Amino acid sequence: QVRLVESGGGLVQPGGSLRLSCAASGSIFSINVMGWYRQAPDKQREQIAVISSDGYTNYVDSMKGRFTISRDNAKNTVYLQMNNLKPEDTAVYYCNAPTPTKDYWGQGTQVTVSS
Repeated sequence: QVRLVESGGGLVQPGGSLRLSCAASGSIFSINVMGWYRQAPDKQREQIAVISSDGYTNYVDSMKGRFTISRDNAKNTVYLQMNNLKPEDTAVYYCNAPTPTKDYWGQGTQVTVSS
């Protein structure tokens, strides 16, 4: 079993920044790739970026530029730095860790961008 716990969400003004964290625990040896997704109200969950254990990253084209994914393997934590936030970035942000046996998700952290 793998447990993912996100943190760092909150209310931020347009143009502001937030850094989300996702701490993994449990059978972390089974984790290679980790990723961030988000789901806005009345929309489907969408991928933002993924990162492998050796630091290889891949971003959805629409997310490039303002979002940066990173990882600290010593802390079993993946981060999402979000800059120049816009109201349309308002969503619940989820951490994901696919493994050979199961696709793990965190509980999500709410990000609200509003003045």
